[in-house]
Amino acid sequence: MIRIPKSEYARRRKALMAQMEPNSIAILPAAPVYIRNRDVEHVYRQDSDFQYLSGFPEPEAVLVLIPGREHGEYILFCRERDPERELWDGLRAGQEGAIRDYGADDAFPIGDIDDILPGLIEGRERVYYSIGSNQEFDQRLMEWINVIRSKARQGAQPPKEYVALDPLLHDMRLYKSAAEVKVMREAAAISARAHIRAMQASRPGLYEYHLEAELDYEFRKGGAKMPAYGSIVAAGRNACILHYRENDAPLRDGDLVLIDAGCEIDCYASDITRTFPVNGRFSPEQKAIYELVLEANLEAMKYIAPGRHWNEAHEATVRVITAGLVRLGLLQGEVDELIASEAYRTFYMHRAGHWLGMDVHDVGDYKVGGEWRVLEPGMTMTVEPGIYIAPDNDKVARKWRGIGVRIEDDVLVTRSGCEVLTSGVPKSVEEIEALMAEARSRAA
Repeated sequence: MIRIPKSEYARRRKALMAQMEPNSIAILPAAPVYIRNRDVEHVYRQDSDFQYLSGFPEPEAVLVLIPGREHGEYILFCRERDPERELWDGLRAGQEGAIRDYGADDAFPIGDIDDILPGLIEGRERVYYSIGSNQEFDQRLMEWINVIRSKARQGAQPPKEYVALDPLLHDMRLYKSAAEVKVMREAAAISARAHIRAMQASRPGLYEYHLEAELDYEFRKGGAKMPAYGSIVAAGRNACILHYRENDAPLRDGDLVLIDAGCEIDCYASDITRTFPVNGRFSPEQKAIYELVLEANLEAMKYIAPGRHWNEAHEATVRVITAGLVRLGLLQGEVDELIASEAYRTFYMHRAGHWLGMDVHDVGDYKVGGEWRVLEPGMTMTVEPGIYIAPDNDKVARKWRGIGVRIEDDVLVTRSGCEVLTSGVPKSVEEIEALMAEARSRAA
């Protein structure tokens, strides 16, 4: 399994500390454990910022960076080894493991943080911290600051400035290293196999959850611990619900099924959408809408390259889809006027993509100084145009109603243009129909 190497985490910490002001401290808490119901916990997933700097997978931990600290710049507070709890819940790194396996210069028990951390904060000019993302930890930090303030008459010096950590850290995360790209390619390859498996399994009489099961099987078979987000398997009119989640409706002969699903590898997401006919054959109307969305998907790729700005790919999809809807008689009027009035939004109501990385909707500003961000090598995004014709849209002919199509790929900006990480999944009408026909013939 491809993973981020330990040296990469050390490089990231060093790069972050190089941007911090002298005599400062950065503090990040690990993600809490969330209760699913009663005493059952959700599967644990580390906070993305914490993971990005440490690779440390456990809860009840706090990461501290102090540039220039003589006794070590990277400090980790974490749980102690506990044979009794480890018998029930699994092994812990402990303080020795935090240093040996995760590169900490110093490690302390999390239970000692109230005694140790105020002393590390005291005398620092600035505290870098993501205020507002964890209210419980916000309160604890204020309590530690107040401990320092209470000792002011004894010469203790509380910090003078509190600086949001997000802008520094999230700008770093926007640019993917070679190691990150390798992991994202792996996640994309596993997800591509899952989508192919779902296409091959599809047939009338099954339910949406049967295809979701095929996805989950391929994710776990490939080594992914979990999907990157809740999988969408939307058949027929359900495909017109953008964030459909029920996944329990029957697959009917003559309907399309839209699958938006991707796995996560080492906390890096993939995000793929494909739309295909339940029975393996597109109807004329389905094919017309599908090929229009595919045209928009392919056109957007021409606008993803260094020097292009973020919104150009979206604008390209709007032009293609609006002109195509006029051609098909679903919109009436001049294309430029329809774009200016956003008439297309009845059928295409979302953006053409988003940043992709450790979060499926990843961090990073889309505008800088009020202008759309210029693309640079290492940025990774999705391209996902769609057309959704509501089942109750009585302004269009009945034959179009209830058709929902989205085609989504993961795209890396390279030095010379872009690389489609998810090209392993068929997306032309001919490729999809041939793949599904071959699967049916094998099953016969």
